[in-house]
Amino acid sequence: MFWFRKRYDFFKMLLSQAQKTQEGLRALCDFFESPSAEKGMVVQDLEKQADDLRRSLIESLNQTFVTPIDREDIFALSRTIDDMIDYAKSTVEEMMLFNIHIDGYLKKMAEALYTASRDIVSAVKLLPTRSRSVTDHIIRAKKTENFVEHIYREALVELFKNPNVIEILKTRELYRHLSNAA
Repeated sequence: MFWFRKRYDFFKMLLSQAQKTQEGLRALCDFFESPSAEKGMVVQDLEKQADDLRRSLIESLNQTFVTPIDREDIFALSRTIDDMIDYAKSTVEEMMLFNIHIDGYLKKMAEALYTASRDIVSAVKLLPTRSRSVTDHIIRAKKTENFVEHIYREALVELFKNPNVIEILKTRELYRHLSNAA
């Protein structure tokens, strides 16, 4: 009798994780439009769901001998996607904890992250086809990352004009979270 191990669809698992992250980043943008504890909880709940998807993917990786692409690449992509939603959650938690005013820079960075997440979802959808379009989506996501870094630097220049050092420190932390998410 032959024993067959369960086959895991890693592309589908990555796509689920990317889509959950995209949903979380959309929720972050909604939170920035009109902050509330309820909207903050939505981001936090989506982050937990994304963590569960990542945990499942890692468990499946550990149980599989052969993967469709290099296992380290699957792990790295999953970790990168996870970082985006983790930083979104941290941003929301600290905004509520520190009672920080939402400015245009935070909104721009969040919108750019959401845009990047759409390209990441599109790229992950195409991974099984090995289409050249994957590269196009990745390049767009990378350009968006560079745009977030540009906004981050602009935001810091403006922030450091503020004489209130405590506000500078609190707000800079949020800018850094969103920059790291990119």
